[in-house]
Amino acid sequence: MRAALFLFDRTAVLFLGVAAGAAIGYAFGVHTATEPVAPPIEVGTSDVAAPLGTDANPGDALPTQPADAPKPAPGALPEQPTVAESRPIQPGIVNAIAAGRPVRIGVFGDSFGDGIWSALYNQLSRKQGYQVVKFSQQATGFTRYKTLNLEEHDRARLAPAPVDIAVISFGANDMMGVAANGHVYALLSPNWKAEIARRVTRYVAMLRGQGAIVYWVGLPKMREAAYDADVVRMNAFYRDLMAQLGVAYVETAPYSVDADGRYAAYLPGADGRPMLMRANDGIHMSMNGYVRITRGLAGRIRTYVDRARSEAGGDAAPPPPVVAPPPPPPPVARVKPPKLEDPLAAPPPTAATAPTTAPPPVATERRAPPAKGAPVDLLPPDLRGEEEGNRSE
Repeated sequence: MRAALFLFDRTAVLFLGVAAGAAIGYAFGVHTATEPVAPPIEVGTSDVAAPLGTDANPGDALPTQPADAPKPAPGALPEQPTVAESRPIQPGIVNAIAAGRPVRIGVFGDSFGDGIWSALYNQLSRKQGYQVVKFSQQATGFTRYKTLNLEEHDRARLAPAPVDIAVISFGANDMMGVAANGHVYALLSPNWKAEIARRVTRYVAMLRGQGAIVYWVGLPKMREAAYDADVVRMNAFYRDLMAQLGVAYVETAPYSVDADGRYAAYLPGADGRPMLMRANDGIHMSMNGYVRITRGLAGRIRTYVDRARSEAGGDAAPPPPVVAPPPPPPPVARVKPPKLEDPLAAPPPTAATAPTTAPPPVATERRAPPAKGAPVDLLPPDLRGEEEGNRSE
């Protein structure tokens, strides 16, 4: 009896172990079969579908690279992709190209915008039919309207000569609260976001109203951790806002870091060799850095302008460069007319009535002695005797 009980107990334990193993294996099998695979993230494709009535298009979210594009050298970092611009062509740029004038690109922003302007100026030359105009100003931003209202200021500057393409880069100077409605709202608080969104929306509408297609350039990675955390939040705010407004948002942070995603002053260039990409302040970029984070934007602008040139007349060739007019001819010297004689004036003196003046006496050259008191031993030898005679008188 005891042997039977012992055998039954061992058999039960064996069956329980097999059941438990089967359950665990089944659980792993089901989990493996149903685990969703995350799709690969394409860095730099930030454009999304925009509301109706805007200049965005959901088809512009895929980057395009030529099939024969050179591959980066070993150790080089990925370059900013070129996104083919598929938003509607604005009528103003077609008229400008048809008239033969360069395409005007206005760059708006703070000191970071100055660097964006410099990079685009060097990539989109006048010989290619572009005119990159600097509208950026240092120490400006959407939180500083009590000092300078950007919307009113730039509307007045654009009135005589509108731009065909507008590139905006603000935010580095806006890491602070904003005063509005008698209150000061903390950085990135709900009220802060509402007020800044209102100002930026009006600013974008002003640029679109004068005929420009608009781009917004985000901020890069920052050296200081606390400041970089605010920049990440600021970029997220503007990325969402531009999606609502239908404005193309250009990512820069992924192209300002090393292979590990960390801040680095030096990054490998296209040939794999280190190049200085950042300024000493840990905020701004060097010239090489600004070119690196705007290379994709410059390519996207080219695709937009090529389409506009095709619509303007089927000729994608840029207009001839503007030649400076010849200098004006030198002014012709005007001859002063003779002065009319006064009939009531006294007659001019004649030779008989003219007063005679004695000729001035002829001055005899005489060398003036030096001032009295001059040391005799410092005088020339031919004047020493004369000086001693003056002193003895």
